[in-house]
Amino acid sequence: MDQDTLFVERQYLGRDKTWISVRLILALFCFIVYYLNMDHLASRQLFFIVGSCIIFVSIIMMYLVHYKTVVSPNSVKMSGLWTTSLVKIDLSSITKVEKRDYSKYIFNNPVYNLHKNGKIRFYAGGKDAVWLTDRDGLIYIIGTYKQEELYNAILKAKS
Repeated sequence: MDQDTLFVERQYLGRDKTWISVRLILALFCFIVYYLNMDHLASRQLFFIVGSCIIFVSIIMMYLVHYKTVVSPNSVKMSGLWTTSLVKIDLSSITKVEKRDYSKYIFNNPVYNLHKNGKIRFYAGGKDAVWLTDRDGLIYIIGTYKQEELYNAILKAKS
């Protein structure tokens, strides 16, 4: 970390426990059907290939950075995966910082810079988030695994 960087967190695309379990259940289903389907050779092999591909893609997704959050004095910067643009939130325009849950739902899709209903969402996994409200009433919801650290870093950078 640089001297002017207060907090850095990388959110990975495939590390959310609920979606890992969904992918593993799908792969398990494919392997069970592969084992039970002894009559039709072509479809049997297809289930094995699909189950193996699901596991392989799941492993690759665990190492793909969805976005990176960097808190430095006076700003929060988020850079996303590949071609997404850099989002910089100026902390001088932030009026309220809150620690809250990301959503009331169990399953949440990963999003980066999703504008919807006056809220801008950043989420890869977990249930915690830091909510930032600016002067115009726009709300930034930043999903994080390190809620307390991000909250304290934003308060420190703001002061």
